[in-house]
Amino acid sequence: MLRQVTRVLSRPLLSNRSCVRTFSTDVPATPSPDTAFIESWKKVIPNIEPPKTPSSFMGPRPPIPSTIPSKITVNFVLPYASELATKEVDMVIIPATTGQMGVLPGHVPTIAELKPGILSVHEGNDVTKYFLSSGFAFVHANSVADIVAVEAVPVDRIDPSLVQKGLAEFTQKLSSASTDLEKAEAQIGVDVHSALNSALSG
Repeated sequence: MLRQVTRVLSRPLLSNRSCVRTFSTDVPATPSPDTAFIESWKKVIPNIEPPKTPSSFMGPRPPIPSTIPSKITVNFVLPYASELATKEVDMVIIPATTGQMGVLPGHVPTIAELKPGILSVHEGNDVTKYFLSSGFAFVHANSVADIVAVEAVPVDRIDPSLVQKGLAEFTQKLSSASTDLEKAEAQIGVDVHSALNSALSG
């Protein structure tokens, strides 16, 4: 039954080129209802509401300005909270896997994987620092940066003594690990606590 539903629903979507969406930082995303999908769904399963699709949650992107703005707009979110929403700042420095990456207004469109490290948000003379565990940063052509982290905490809330204790514990676990899983888990602990330690000492 599920295969039949999938086949029926996929036919009009694949044949109707108007349903193909362009995802680009150069084109503002304008959400519109997936009418072909919804109509097909209602024909096959009229008693169940159609599921939401990604376009249902997409908001329109600001247009690309003709000149480089003086500020970059930052959205910084976690799975359970929004730390910064449409915050205009001078610069952000993100801990990309390729190294520290400074993002200023007019930055080229970029997708960067994040590693454990410091996210610095610069607003005039004020600098707010967060320690990130991992995630991704999406820098758009319209000087908007979306930073999505798995976990984050302001640096000033980190207890240095607990970081040292955790680093010692995971280092001990790594040296005594006997299986690949134990080694991998211990190595992650060492990497995160080492990054925490560097963030606090730097």
